Amino acid sequence: MFQRIDHIAFVVKDRKKSIEFYEKHFGFKTYFEHDVPRQEIEKIVYLRLGDTVLELVHMPQGENNSGYHFCLVTDNFEEDFQRLKEDGVTIAQAPHPTDARTEDEKGWQRAVFRGLDGEMIEIRG
Repeated sequence: MFQRIDHIAFVVKDRKKSIEFYEKHFGFKTYFEHDVPRQEIEKIVYLRLGDTVLELVHMPQGENNSGYHFCLVTDNFEEDFQRLKEDGVTIAQAPHPTDARTEDEKGWQRAVFRGLDGEMIEIRG
């Protein structure tokens, strides 16, 4: 069963300016950053404010507001993935391992589904 929204993600053109903006004006703190092995994405940066996480997808050549998605944490990844698949929800990305941002996320997987209007819904756990 799903527990909560894990994060909201969106594309940024200038990673450093965006980090400064969210830290300075809204109190977010950067806690994890990694390179992505796809050419159009340079880095992904995670910022936290309490239990809220922003994922900044650094794509200098990307479109504004592209890459937007939300992510739900599940306490039973396999069960929820299979249920959504059996319900006919469109799979945008099959299950695959994801980098652990914190110790409790080691061994997690992620998958992405497509909503009715093309929105992306990531699940992880």
